[in-house]
Amino acid sequence: MSDQIRRILVTSALPYANGPIHIGHLVEYIQTDIWVRFQKLRGHECYYLCADDAHGTPIMLRAEQDGVTPEQLIERIWREHHADFTDFLIEFDNYYSTHSPECRHYAELIYQRLNEAGHISRRVITQAFDPEKQMFLPDRFIKGECPRCGTPDQYGDSCENCGATYSPTDLKNPRSVLSGATPITKESLHFFFKLVDFETMLKDWIASGPIQPQMINKLNEWFTAGLQEWDISRDAPYWGFEIPDAPGKYFYVWLDAPIGYMASFQNFCDRAGLRFDDFWGPNSDAEVHHFIGKDIAYFHILFWPAELTGAGFRKPTAVHCHGFLTVDGQKMSKSRGTFIKARTYLNHLRPEYLRYYFATKLSDGVDDLDLNFEDFLQRVNSDLVGKLVNIASRSAGFITRRFGGRLADHLAEPALHAEFVAAADSIAQAYERREFGRAMREIMALADRANQYIDEKKPWTLAKQPGAEAEVQAVCSLGLNLFRVLTLYLKPVLPGLAAQVEQFLQIPPLRWSDVDHPLLGHAIAEFKPLMQRVEMAQIAAIIEESKEGAPSGEETPAPSGPLIDDPIGPVITIEDFAKVDLRVARIIKAEAVAGADKLLRLELDLGGETRQVFAGIKSAYPPEALQGRLTVLVANLAPRKMRFGVSEGMVLAAGGGDGIYLLGPDTGAEPGMRVK
Repeated sequence: MSDQIRRILVTSALPYANGPIHIGHLVEYIQTDIWVRFQKLRGHECYYLCADDAHGTPIMLRAEQDGVTPEQLIERIWREHHADFTDFLIEFDNYYSTHSPECRHYAELIYQRLNEAGHISRRVITQAFDPEKQMFLPDRFIKGECPRCGTPDQYGDSCENCGATYSPTDLKNPRSVLSGATPITKESLHFFFKLVDFETMLKDWIASGPIQPQMINKLNEWFTAGLQEWDISRDAPYWGFEIPDAPGKYFYVWLDAPIGYMASFQNFCDRAGLRFDDFWGPNSDAEVHHFIGKDIAYFHILFWPAELTGAGFRKPTAVHCHGFLTVDGQKMSKSRGTFIKARTYLNHLRPEYLRYYFATKLSDGVDDLDLNFEDFLQRVNSDLVGKLVNIASRSAGFITRRFGGRLADHLAEPALHAEFVAAADSIAQAYERREFGRAMREIMALADRANQYIDEKKPWTLAKQPGAEAEVQAVCSLGLNLFRVLTLYLKPVLPGLAAQVEQFLQIPPLRWSDVDHPLLGHAIAEFKPLMQRVEMAQIAAIIEESKEGAPSGEETPAPSGPLIDDPIGPVITIEDFAKVDLRVARIIKAEAVAGADKLLRLELDLGGETRQVFAGIKSAYPPEALQGRLTVLVANLAPRKMRFGVSEGMVLAAGGGDGIYLLGPDTGAEPGMRVK
């Protein structure tokens, strides 16, 4: 990898100033922050800019609902967002707002240049209008019956039941979400950006490799369907910037949102003494990287580079898309307590636990990530506490107590230290390519090697042997030097821990170039615990605090009885049954639960995913008889918090007067298969 100093500008998508940051948002900001910290650690000139997306109808209506002005609302949300990001150790060089003079300036400048070049058209369109609120309605502010399947309470642009897309005028029995009134149609003059003018440029730019291969198919769909003109205007009342020379017309929020990247950088340049055009000018040799969710790729891969080109600015170097976050395999849910706000998590756990867990899951692809709480607990406790911190805790005490805190003057095994140093290039390459999961695996393999070395040398045994003092010092000094290298490799992910280690080792802030400079004859401070184990009770507390609309007790009660007078039980529709996800699972471990008369704790393999389930089958099966057996799991049952732990599903069994019988699939089934 080249040692040449790079100039890099990095952004994350702008969070909307209408609500709190949650852990789904944090995937992106943690991913970006890790990449930026790595670049800075390597010595590159790298700046991380972001801002609140502060315009649009939802903000205007939220402010009205809260009895405050939009300015007061976005100021309050900005403070909350900034505090959440800061406490999650996400280090922006500038965190700004799109409701700023710089954003207005660049929005007007880009619009004027596009208009003068003939890339803006105007035409009258027909839109839904709320006669009571006296305002045009965005698609998402209209609900009605789906014109295809008839499902009620669907939004004006798409049906969540059958997936159909349509115009709000196609809805049956439409109503305004704001007032409940039946919308009427009205005509209005709107302004459009002629995206098709840039089709050839966009195809050439995309072919140069600024996006992931996984996004190419989606792009081809858009090009095949034909690039459409983009409506960049909205009618008053609207919270945003008024279009110059067009009274009552406002820039659509998605026009000035990406321009917020430029505005935040301009604000930073004015304070830091940088030149804006060095990064955004048409002849810039700097890099511009955007990190975004795959759901907003359309705006960043088509509209944004076309706007920039048409207005005389440079295009992004790369647009890095990522997937969504699921929790325990499902969409985040307020009722299940898995729609977790950043602040709720921070009330109970250290931010670096989540930073590390996300890093282990992140790659350069756009696949969704899953936060499995059992896996989260085991991985943090095993990797960070049991492997990484364990190296220092096993070595430091001997150095402090027996050698006055002074490390040995030589490396006990230079070849082992060299092995750790030699991994730097591969780990750096993984970071650079955003293959964080690979980097974490390589680092933890080294941590295993360091612990193996300490296990082999057994300094606790050596310390009891006469004349072995020098060897004890050398072994423990090498252990701490290996720990130092691992801390350096993990510093982009665990910046808070790295700061603690730097203080403990009494060294300046670690840089990547420090990797092959061991600490010899160096004095360290007394070791203090660096990390604590995560307990399931802490995770349960996060879930409980995040629940909305559920009873206040520990478990949600089941229905009191059948819905109709039927000896079999309540009748459900085929649509209800289709929601149940039945999967083949292999029991890889079974054990009795202390203090429970009927329960066994089962560890189940779903073909690459492990689940914990508590099953009331103790009276029918000794635990050892279940190991290796296949069964059927209700995989999408909401996790259930019990006093013994969290049960992540339900195994199927039949019961009667003569006993309980665990249900299992026929021969040939494999874990993870769906039961049909």
